[in-house]
Amino acid sequence: MLIALTACADRQMGGVHVPAWVSDTSSYGAALAPTFTIADRYREVAAKIIDTARKDRGAYAKLAHLTDRIGARLAGSPQLNAAIAWAAQTMKDEGFTVRTEKVMVPHWVRGVEEAALVGPVSRALPVLGLGGSVATPKGGLTANVVVVRDWAELEARAAEVKGSIVLYDVAMPPWSETKGHYGYGVAVPYRSRGASRAAKLGAVAVLVRSVTPNSLHTLHTGSMSYDPAQPKIPAASVTVEDSQLIARLAAQGPVQIRLRIESQLLPEAESANVIAELTGKEQPDEIVVIGGHLDSWDVGQGAHDDGAGCVTMMHAITVLKRMGLQPRRTIRVVLWTNEENGVRGAKAYVKDHEAELAKHVLAVESDGGGFAPRGFIMLARKDVAPRAESRLTDILSLLRPLQSSRLINGDRSGTDVEPMAPHGVPTLEILSANAKYFDYHHSAADTLDKVDPGELAEAVAAMAVLAYVVADMPERLDAPLPVAPARVPTPDPPRALIPPPDKSK
Repeated sequence: MLIALTACADRQMGGVHVPAWVSDTSSYGAALAPTFTIADRYREVAAKIIDTARKDRGAYAKLAHLTDRIGARLAGSPQLNAAIAWAAQTMKDEGFTVRTEKVMVPHWVRGVEEAALVGPVSRALPVLGLGGSVATPKGGLTANVVVVRDWAELEARAAEVKGSIVLYDVAMPPWSETKGHYGYGVAVPYRSRGASRAAKLGAVAVLVRSVTPNSLHTLHTGSMSYDPAQPKIPAASVTVEDSQLIARLAAQGPVQIRLRIESQLLPEAESANVIAELTGKEQPDEIVVIGGHLDSWDVGQGAHDDGAGCVTMMHAITVLKRMGLQPRRTIRVVLWTNEENGVRGAKAYVKDHEAELAKHVLAVESDGGGFAPRGFIMLARKDVAPRAESRLTDILSLLRPLQSSRLINGDRSGTDVEPMAPHGVPTLEILSANAKYFDYHHSAADTLDKVDPGELAEAVAAMAVLAYVVADMPERLDAPLPVAPARVPTPDPPRALIPPPDKSK
């Protein structure tokens, strides 16, 4: 049963003509029979949003400029500053209310990086310093290598570790239909905590097998942290192929490596979160946040991580505005700074907006690559989760044409939106068909050519529908459920959809 559309003759929104087909949902609510779901009320407008967004290549054009003209965008870099200015101006030019909010960020700079095998064979060894690594002593260092494959082996060989370079030859298990990228959680602790664990036993440096299941001699970087109770030693990644080579040689006898890293940690730098709003027409103080992180690592172009997420959210409100759709509540795009090596942008947002978090209805992040959307994972406070889950299950049924209607109520969502969850804000992260994501992740291979324009457009469509419906429906997403709840669409049949990896490790 469909609700008849009420004509909205010649309504205007910010100078954009509102077409007659837009549903006037202002009168629905208690007067309607409870058999109508949220999806029933928005089915026609959702279909038009999906059709429009699928045909639109504006998000890809934005991504092309961000990646090809600006490039990699590490916190504190001129490139990130340029990206902030570009994003703010782009959304201002499209008619949105835009501002930037100051955030101080760490400023780590990569310097000369070189290594070589000096025994039992002599050959160059490509390395890529891990984010935050200290430098080697001036002129570098040379030491024997101890190869380990887990923490237990590290401890068991403690006597050999002192004065050595530790190589963590830990393979990342490949993506699977049933477990997805669970392997990231298996391998990444050695990248993030391996230096201090080895330093505690007297190691002088660590090398880490690149955290990727597939490699064509590609180096992958990423964040690492130091235990303040232990000495700080340099840390770098090697390719999967070279890690295996070193392990084979070490199984036959002593292996010696020369390593030189000249990275620097400079004083904190000024950066900013970028905020743009499609202002609500009736309850503009209530906010639906959608966003991604604008920074990236300093290799590649940051196309999938997370340029694609940023342009998805930027273009979602562009599509809505061009269609003449102004929701009741405000849709706020937030492009966070410094997700990769500090999460300062997300922390600053919560601090700066603490007084209005009670007015935040939903927060959604895209940080899993510019692949076709397949659903969402939710993190919400226990008192909020059942209400949000019920309504989101209903709303996401509108995304079945995109195969994106699945919802997982999990224990995490996106890194930049999770800090809002303890304040009662339901948070989501897009789940995507990203089996190849870690082939490119944090590497020189994360470039525009890896992003499919059609799949990116589908992500825009999914986000535009979700953001519009949540912002426009009369009741808040977290409002108490009625005593006799509306009929909820039958869930999709079970299929392989698993949560994304926990990238906070």
